[in-house]
Amino acid sequence: MASKIKESSTNHQNQGVLSQACEVNDLLKKISPRWKMMILYDISEGFDQFSKLKTKLPGISDQMLGKRLRDLEIDGCISRSLEPATVPAQVHYEVTSKGRSLLELMVQLHHWSLVWEKP
Repeated sequence: MASKIKESSTNHQNQGVLSQACEVNDLLKKISPRWKMMILYDISEGFDQFSKLKTKLPGISDQMLGKRLRDLEIDGCISRSLEPATVPAQVHYEVTSKGRSLLELMVQLHHWSLVWEKP
């Protein structure tokens, strides 16, 4: 887990300057944590339950997957629904319109990287 940056540090001051200069820096920081965009993409591809995501992403821990799902839900990129008719109740995730618009941007970035970031 990342430690909190001291408010008196140069790094904290630099982040403030970057944040005021361009909101894109804040957005990139918010969407860049490991696994976050991959989870969003996989949910959009039908991996709509925790167990399905774990199968698709075998390298992620349960704790990290749960955290990233909560983050995406708080961000408004996915919604969570409970199916109480099953025992135990099943949780399903769905990409929201906000999440779909973010995925469209990510696809554009992916295509840009294929053109401009060739090895």
